[in-house]
Amino acid sequence: MQMNYFFKPIRTGIIGGCAALAAAYVIFCYGRIAFMPEEELIPVPPTVERGSIVDRNGRPLAVQTSFYHFGVTPSAVKDPAAFAADVAPLLGMQEDELSSKITRAANSRFIYLKKKIDQATYTELQKLIHEKYRGNGVRFDKIPGRAYPENSLASQIIGYMGDDGVGLSGAEYSMQSILSPVPKAGAAAEIHGENVYLTIDANLQYKLEKTARAAMERTQAASLMLIAAEAKTGEILSYISLPSADLNNYSTADREQTKDRPAMEAYEPGSVFKIFTVATLLETGGITPQDTFVCDGLYEKKSPGGETIRIKCLEHHGTVTAREALKYSCNDALAQISDRIDAESFLARIRALGFGSRTGIELPGETTGSVKTTDDRLWSARSKPTISIGQEISVSALQMVHAATALANGGIPVKLTILQKLTKYDGTEVYNHEPVYENRLFRQDTAEFVLSCMETTAESGTGSRANLHDISIGVKTGTAQMADHVHGGYSDTDFLSNCLAIFPVENPEIILYIVVEKARGETYAGRIVAPVIAEAADIIIDHMGFNRGSAASLSHTGHFSIQGSSPVVIGTELPDFTGMSKRDLLPLLNRSDLHIQITGNGWVTSQNPQPGTPVTEHMTIELTLE
Repeated sequence: MQMNYFFKPIRTGIIGGCAALAAAYVIFCYGRIAFMPEEELIPVPPTVERGSIVDRNGRPLAVQTSFYHFGVTPSAVKDPAAFAADVAPLLGMQEDELSSKITRAANSRFIYLKKKIDQATYTELQKLIHEKYRGNGVRFDKIPGRAYPENSLASQIIGYMGDDGVGLSGAEYSMQSILSPVPKAGAAAEIHGENVYLTIDANLQYKLEKTARAAMERTQAASLMLIAAEAKTGEILSYISLPSADLNNYSTADREQTKDRPAMEAYEPGSVFKIFTVATLLETGGITPQDTFVCDGLYEKKSPGGETIRIKCLEHHGTVTAREALKYSCNDALAQISDRIDAESFLARIRALGFGSRTGIELPGETTGSVKTTDDRLWSARSKPTISIGQEISVSALQMVHAATALANGGIPVKLTILQKLTKYDGTEVYNHEPVYENRLFRQDTAEFVLSCMETTAESGTGSRANLHDISIGVKTGTAQMADHVHGGYSDTDFLSNCLAIFPVENPEIILYIVVEKARGETYAGRIVAPVIAEAADIIIDHMGFNRGSAASLSHTGHFSIQGSSPVVIGTELPDFTGMSKRDLLPLLNRSDLHIQITGNGWVTSQNPQPGTPVTEHMTIELTLE
């Protein structure tokens, strides 16, 4: 028998040792894995359904929707030309452009062909891809979106949400945490932001915007601002800044269209400011309603430092009281009135009215304006009388309206707001605005006297073209040269025309303020802005149902019934939406399983798909209102 020399002791020992080491290594690895702490699974973050923005009556202004980014893996598209021929028409692109885009990116792992595709386009594309191009590396990325049913209506106050789901301007920005709260640890799989009810009335906003656009076209102005607010609550009913942007095409808007002028722009108000000067001097005892001042067309005074101050007046008004000084907008008399108070006290009163600080309204980017101090390097002997007539001070439209609430409320200002209430997803109310009254600034008789002076101005003064005749209204107009930011000083061609109105005078309900910038041709506020105040006031009065002196009266028991509308219910088939109002449709906009597209205002006149169509998940329902 031959011996097998392969299994020598040394060789056997080496092989055995290697096998033992290998076994030990395997045991060690398995042991390490066995005793390692269990890896925690990363939880899927909860989805956040952004709350809607609606007007005070529940009319939708900004609602949640979805958009889609459409892309492909270029190398997976077998025939780019054929693919482009089918897809380009749906994307609104040229076939050769699309085909070339895919071909040029042949070495790329993935490219987007078009971003922010709407629901209708997505549905058509998805059907095409499913039928012809499955497995061609096509991908749809769903992103949160925002639809703005009213397009440019109140665009600056509503604001805009970017592609990343974060508000970029207006209420969309300032109320981001309310509309889209950041999920907390342990949050449910789906959370809902709160619905924001703005104080504006969309129907009134529409009517006033129409008037404002006509005024802007008539005066060939560069811009226009208009604010209408409830005098007793501070709630803003209409907020206009023109030009404005279509929120559904916000990315194509220019800076002028997106600028929130009432909050962000600071300017010299001119003669409108005189009402606050007169109120201040009456309150401090510097003047009385009976005091008289002689206007010879020029206020001239030499300061202790030897500086000669000259302020021109447009007319020689002769002997005037404070009432007449406001009626004729007399610069000479107002400058003399300012001599009855020291600079520090005057400036303190101006700041107490809110000038030089933000109103605190729920909008981003609000300016503080500018109120000088006596230590300011630009302060001079002429500063106090010049400020008294609305120059050497910069204000915002919001500050002017806020200060006017002190006159309208018997001397007590009220905080301005654009937020009426907040509701949860299920309609539960979590916040309801209550007026926030501030410290008294004027006595009741001071406020009433200034209002009566404003009424005189409307009846027979510079604001006579704002007179309503059948409802009492108090106004003050102002025309100011605008700053020349290129050459310095004041422009010889650019003027700011503004007018403040409060009505009815005996029981103020509404504060109305309008500013027209860089009108061409006529610029005098009494001629171009006062008539717009009358037109806008008429619209507000009729819209809100004020009792007019010329209106017919009707007796009524005071009892009437309103047929309540039934909630919209969608089962397995689409109901007939004909005749439903936009407010009736609001609950549908909160549904994530359906996509509602609303066009127009009023009541539903047509729908697509038709009533009786089977309901499918994520189907698009188009509703036309008139």
